[in-house]
Amino acid sequence: MVNPVKNIPFLNLKRQHNQVRHQIQKAINKVMDSECYILGKEVELFENQFAKYCNVKHCVGVGNGLDALHMILRGYNIGNGDEVIVPANTYIATVLAVNYAGATPVFVEPDERTYNINPALIEKAVTSKTKAILCVHLYGQPVDMDPILSIASRYNLKVIEDAAQAHGAVYKKRKVGSLGNAAGFSFYPSKNLGAFGDGGCITTNDTELAERIKSLRNYGSAQKYYNVYKGFNTRLDEIQAAVLRVKLDYLDKWNLERREIAMIYTEELKDTSLVLPLVPDFAEPVWHLFVIQSPNRDKIQLELNDTGIATLIHYPVPPHLQKAYEDMKLTKGAFPITERIANEVLSLPLWVGLMQDELHYIIDTIRSIRPN
Repeated sequence: MVNPVKNIPFLNLKRQHNQVRHQIQKAINKVMDSECYILGKEVELFENQFAKYCNVKHCVGVGNGLDALHMILRGYNIGNGDEVIVPANTYIATVLAVNYAGATPVFVEPDERTYNINPALIEKAVTSKTKAILCVHLYGQPVDMDPILSIASRYNLKVIEDAAQAHGAVYKKRKVGSLGNAAGFSFYPSKNLGAFGDGGCITTNDTELAERIKSLRNYGSAQKYYNVYKGFNTRLDEIQAAVLRVKLDYLDKWNLERREIAMIYTEELKDTSLVLPLVPDFAEPVWHLFVIQSPNRDKIQLELNDTGIATLIHYPVPPHLQKAYEDMKLTKGAFPITERIANEVLSLPLWVGLMQDELHYIIDTIRSIRPN
């Protein structure tokens, strides 16, 4: 098959950035002229705007998404001797945050239809040491939160959202980031709301937590040279906040474009042998990723690559099988659903500015691939 559109990258940020290039350049110049580069007006304005967007009282900017989760756990004094329930099927950053706080991650298998943590399996993982449930809105798909909140209420647990891939996603008419006790967001450049470098934030309605994290992110200090906590240096900087403020105005528009691309993929691939993403009635995902599943994943990826279509695997090795976690002694077979997903999932190109001819070339190529 001749590719009429040449190579299609997995991600192309230029087309998105071309829509806002002049606004972003103006915003960056404004910061440069201000000579205030750390914890200034741009950060404060972005925090207020993003809190309003998520319909919460507080937003606290930090250095990245991993730090956001870490600061929440520290802010709630979750640490040594404590356990935090996490999805087995997630990016390793979710688990690292628990370790950074000094707590122990306890893995729970996903619902194989949505890839998110399975609420029906959480309660049996709760012990006397459990202090929180850290759930991930994976690929931009909201977790089924109500049963998780119910479990948390029964056992007096905190519910923390990892919303790193889900900016603007909606669960039962409520934005993610407002569903648990607190949420961590990442603004890594490839995210639906991405900065020009690392960045992250915490959203919460818990005023005490927000004030504690504001100190923790800044060496444990709310007043310069007076340190209440043994804190950290993890601050969203002014330039990244300025970039995010520009992009936030476009986020809903860009998420709508992602939804339209996902709808076309779903409609055009529904009669293939591929397992396509399931969207429950309660969810309005923002399609950070469009993930298909097939036992022939490697063959599909190779043939797409040979025709100039780039794909990625999110994620090829689950956290429990990473060398970094060999001390947990969780061998192959410990979490079979997670392991099968890792061996079968493939993420297709989905980004703002993907053209119709590019999209349909991807679809036609997939449909032309013969199964083994």
